[in-house]
Amino acid sequence: MTTQATVTTDAEIDALIGLARAAEPVLAASDPARRARLLEGLADALDAARDDLVPLAAAETGLSRNRLVGEVARTSGQLRMFARVVLEGSMFEAVLDDADDSVAPPRPDVRRMLRPLGPVVVFAASNFPFAFSVLGGDTASALAAGCPVVVKAHPGHPGLSAATAAVATAVVREQGWPAGTFAVVQGTDAGVRVLSAPEVKAAGFTGSVAGGRALEQVAQGRPEPIPFYGELGSTNPVVVTPAAVAERGPEIAAGFVGSFTLGAGQFCTKPGVLLLPVGHGLEAEIENAVSAAPAAPLLTPSIFAAFGAGLATRSEHAGTRLLATSAATAPDDGRSVTPTVLALSVSTFLADLELLGEECFGPVSLVVEYDSVDELRQVVDALPGSLVASVHLATEDADWVGALLEDLAARTGRLVVNGWPTGVAVTWAMQHGGPHPVTTSSLHTSVGATAQRRWLRPVAYQGVPEQHLPPALQSANPWRVPRRVNGVLTPAPVTGS
Repeated sequence: MTTQATVTTDAEIDALIGLARAAEPVLAASDPARRARLLEGLADALDAARDDLVPLAAAETGLSRNRLVGEVARTSGQLRMFARVVLEGSMFEAVLDDADDSVAPPRPDVRRMLRPLGPVVVFAASNFPFAFSVLGGDTASALAAGCPVVVKAHPGHPGLSAATAAVATAVVREQGWPAGTFAVVQGTDAGVRVLSAPEVKAAGFTGSVAGGRALEQVAQGRPEPIPFYGELGSTNPVVVTPAAVAERGPEIAAGFVGSFTLGAGQFCTKPGVLLLPVGHGLEAEIENAVSAAPAAPLLTPSIFAAFGAGLATRSEHAGTRLLATSAATAPDDGRSVTPTVLALSVSTFLADLELLGEECFGPVSLVVEYDSVDELRQVVDALPGSLVASVHLATEDADWVGALLEDLAARTGRLVVNGWPTGVAVTWAMQHGGPHPVTTSSLHTSVGATAQRRWLRPVAYQGVPEQHLPPALQSANPWRVPRRVNGVLTPAPVTGS
């Protein structure tokens, strides 16, 4: 059961924004070691509070304790990863070009680095109450970049948000950071007011297409438009080649059902479309696996209502047929549902791509059956952008697969071969973003080490006296970060050298 949120007042928001603005220069000037201590302190405090926070999360979201315990570990882990990112130092992208009068035209002394944008607002997501919420990846990456953060709590877990905020603000206070370093606000209007504040310089969002588009308009309609990094949902196609069906069809069917039902289908990386060759013969395997899948609660009443409407629209479509449904009985609690798989032809799918190619958040997926490589390529060419696209290949597959992979790579942020899209590793190499319409900026990621790049902008310093340069650009390199000097990449100095 969701706790009633205490809505943040306009006066409280204005005060928090003022504190964030006052904290901005302190965070921007903070050295990597101090930022890393903050991130590590937040991680340690979150882990220490796990047994108090997890029951709150379970009560408000309906997610299992085991799932939530794992998510706490993921969240503290990514906070610690960003501590390592800051200490490693390449995030500053420091570049030094010495003056050179011998070239034409003469070259001045120019030094450049990435600097924090300023205060940012983070809109928490519903489906990851820890990892994409108050102390989630957007907050961690923004603090790593040196930006004060104001989090707009998700209405699906307001009690957990308040409790997590208390954990974080205690760490901020104990480490001597300014009060405006971090704050949380509650209420729909509060999010719009923060996003509209002139002091706020960027925003991160994970949620629905409608909500994201509305907030993006606010961000772009300000007197000073700001970057709005929105992740707005994804269908995430999975292609299975005929040879892969022949080699391990039952294994693929089981993996598909496990992936699209994971977390009651409430992952933005859920496989929403499975492309199988006509005559694949996997109907029984899919039906058996789906039949055995349990009912599960959705996160909020609004998600429950949207899922019901989306499933009904797809089920009643003239070109779809029911392939499989769970034998479980969902309790009449206004939030629990059972998994479903619908099947259809390529022609049906393409004829109504705007509807059938749109994400339906929850445990439903489509099997689209293609009858030739040309028809498969036709579908891939028509697919909208996605967060992740997957391909299941055989050990020895045809030469045309290389072109297929290239086509998919043009339409996605992450390409997976012989695996399933659910599960996003928090690593240096991870890309969690994608082309329109799934994100508002395909240039960036919201997961992984380079997520901090969203909150930074380049500044060049030409002829600036040494004592007035940021530490990362001073000749002595007091922050000991890797730099590119006169075109040559120079590693960070070894500590003690």
